[in-house]
Amino acid sequence: MNLPAPIHTYFTAQAPQDGDALAASFAPDAIVHDEGHIHCGPKAIRAWWLAAHAKYRQSAAPLELSEADGKATVRARVTGDFPGSPAVLTFTFGLTGDQISDLRIG
Repeated sequence: MNLPAPIHTYFTAQAPQDGDALAASFAPDAIVHDEGHIHCGPKAIRAWWLAAHAKYRQSAAPLELSEADGKATVRARVTGDFPGSPAVLTFTFGLTGDQISDLRIG
């Protein structure tokens, strides 16, 4: 599957060593919606991502990519330390140039 570069970075980054690379894939005003919370800006997104990896020790393997209405949607199998693992989740990305402008996980 040929993922856009910032989405590829999102799915291949390893915590904690790739935290800076992950943050750099997000635009300065990026927003992430996950588990009923909103995280704004690369610094807050990096902190959220590191905390989520420490808590759930998850990994996500993309299954399919679709694009519509200016969004890239990736269905991925997520495994980790959480009830219902593994689960297939939907990651909907907005892209601005070569950075992620928004991400909604559900």
